[in-house]
Amino acid sequence: MHQSAVVEDRSTGIIRIVRSLLRQADRLGTWLPALALRLFVAWEFWESGVEKFRGDNWFHDVRDDFPFPFSALAPDISWQLATWSELLGAACIAVGLGTRFWGVSLAVVTLVAWSAVHAGNGYNVCDNGWKLPLVYLVALLPLILQGPGRLSVDRWIAARLR
Repeated sequence: MHQSAVVEDRSTGIIRIVRSLLRQADRLGTWLPALALRLFVAWEFWESGVEKFRGDNWFHDVRDDFPFPFSALAPDISWQLATWSELLGAACIAVGLGTRFWGVSLAVVTLVAWSAVHAGNGYNVCDNGWKLPLVYLVALLPLILQGPGRLSVDRWIAARLR
């Protein structure tokens, strides 16, 4: 066999392998990114909810900084709403149940936190700045606009209702 034919056979083989790997990546890409994003968001909000559930209500200290209409709520009610929104929302987003509803709910909680706690502290996370709320909002955006992805209870329910 001529040397150029051997090189051509090897390059054709490599191209086939690369194409096969890219097809596999495309298949994974239809469900893995949304699942990973949901699990990231769920973990972060679960941690925040557990911290509130186990901790003392500090909303009394920042209530005046809450935007209207949240500033009109009693701090104890706001605390319970935030705590249970984070806990229930995290659990539901993890499995992809009511993802858009919980995404919007957690975005509202995040915007209130940004306004009341983080806005005046600059961008840096170490200074309790607004970088982390921004990351959460950016992570919630695809879940709100595109839904939970293929591997989700929402998708399973939608398929059963068709």
